[in-house]
Amino acid sequence: MLLIYSNPESWASLSAEQREGLSRAHHDLTRELTEQGLLVSSAGLADPITTRTVSVQADDTRTTTDGPYAEAKEHLAGFYLVECDDIDQAIDYAARMPDAKYVAVEVRPVMDSSGLEM
Repeated sequence: MLLIYSNPESWASLSAEQREGLSRAHHDLTRELTEQGLLVSSAGLADPITTRTVSVQADDTRTTTDGPYAEAKEHLAGFYLVECDDIDQAIDYAARMPDAKYVAVEVRPVMDSSGLEM
C-alpha cells in the first residue's frame, strides 16, 4: 500500500499551477498502474478536520478526539493499493508520486487476516 501524507501548510503554499500538476501526475500514474493491471484501489481521504480518533481503555471506556493526531501536522491524505512483484517496485512507484516531493509517501505491505504478508 502506498500511503500518501500531506501537510496543510505545504498544501497552502502551493500555487494553482503546482496543485494542477499534482492532480495531473496522479491521473497519469493511476492510468499507468491501471493499464499494467497493478492498481487494486486508490482514493483520497477527507480533510483531517472531519476525522475522529477512537481509543478504548482497559475498562472499556471509549475516548474520541478530533483529528487524526494531536501532535502532528502531517496526515494521511490518500492511498494506492497496488500489486507489485517486490518492495523495490513499490518504492519506485511511491517515488514517482508527486506528494513525495512535498511531504512523504509510505510504502507498507498489506497483510491478510492471518497476519502474513499478502
